[in-house]
Amino acid sequence: MKIVVIGGTGLIGSKVVGKLEALGHRVVAAAPAAGINTITGEGLAEAMSGAHTVVDLANSPSFAVQEVLEFFETSGRNLFAAEIAAGVRHHIALSVVGAELGNDTLIPGDKPWLGTVNFDTWIAQSQPSR
Repeated sequence: MKIVVIGGTGLIGSKVVGKLEALGHRVVAAAPAAGINTITGEGLAEAMSGAHTVVDLANSPSFAVQEVLEFFETSGRNLFAAEIAAGVRHHIALSVVGAELGNDTLIPGDKPWLGTVNFDTWIAQSQPSR
């Protein structure tokens, strides 16, 4: 099965890619350095072609609240459009459990978890009925 791992060269993504390959899956480790960019859309159509599943481990390069929100909104919009066009069956997203609580004692100062909360909501609302 072809699986695209967004953020596939990162700390978590590289481990996921290794595990999936060990299980015999055909894996695309998607990252800007590999020519697959969820913000610009570069390489997404090619990466999604023939894919069954996308594992989304994307991470915002910034912790500034507005930049985080814009990152996840743009990335999500581009990913879902490419996935739908390619007929991808499943989208699995890494989430931060309890992020909706917004506890400053967990993450003081800026609130990068806001992007996660919004992205989780957007994923739920963006799923096409099948």
